[in-house]
Amino acid sequence: MPEPQRIPVARRRRRPTRGGTVLSEELIVTTALELIEAPGGSALTVRRLGAALGCDPSAVYRYFADTDALLLAVADRLIGESLDGFAPGEDWTEELREFARRVHRSVLRHPRLATVRASRFTAGPAEYRAVDIGIGILLRAGFAPADAVRHYHVFIDTVLAHAALDAEVRSLGDARREPDGPTWTDPGGNLPADAHPHLRAVRDHLPVLARSAFPDVLELLLAQFRARLPE
Repeated sequence: MPEPQRIPVARRRRRPTRGGTVLSEELIVTTALELIEAPGGSALTVRRLGAALGCDPSAVYRYFADTDALLLAVADRLIGESLDGFAPGEDWTEELREFARRVHRSVLRHPRLATVRASRFTAGPAEYRAVDIGIGILLRAGFAPADAVRHYHVFIDTVLAHAALDAEVRSLGDARREPDGPTWTDPGGNLPADAHPHLRAVRDHLPVLARSAFPDVLELLLAQFRARLPE
């Protein structure tokens, strides 16, 4: 995937806007995130961003080639925030588990950007750092370079996919989620034995289907990595 186009420093605005604010990449990213996550917020546009910043919308193009590049910068900011305070430890399995939980929590906190984070590579400093940390954990565990890269790919895509799924479910709201709940949490006599014999046999265990599969998937993935670790 091509790297987002970077705007030369010389083209960036240094004069205050009509509102007295000096623009910067950091300010634009912060404002864009606020607009995206505002209650009832709609799609991010340069016009809305310019209004929020108190500047002509065209000034944004001195920092970002288009809204896509800006969205990737916002996603990279969130990746960086998810890594704040993360410190390597002695147990590589626990490191990966904590890494995964941080990513998952971050995506749930910012559900409107879940798809961008799950499907795009930001090419920003935070994502490069995240990849470096993840692959480094697997290298220290004892995996060969090729295996470390392949396993990290499986790991991060799995974590992001489940995070995006859970974020989508959460975004439905209670009113839309509640009708689905009783299907598994209280199946009762709605499962005739002749039509669904296997579901009927395990009906006491079906409530687990109403919860996120992420914790179990993570443990299965870590167990598979441990089984593949060279002796």
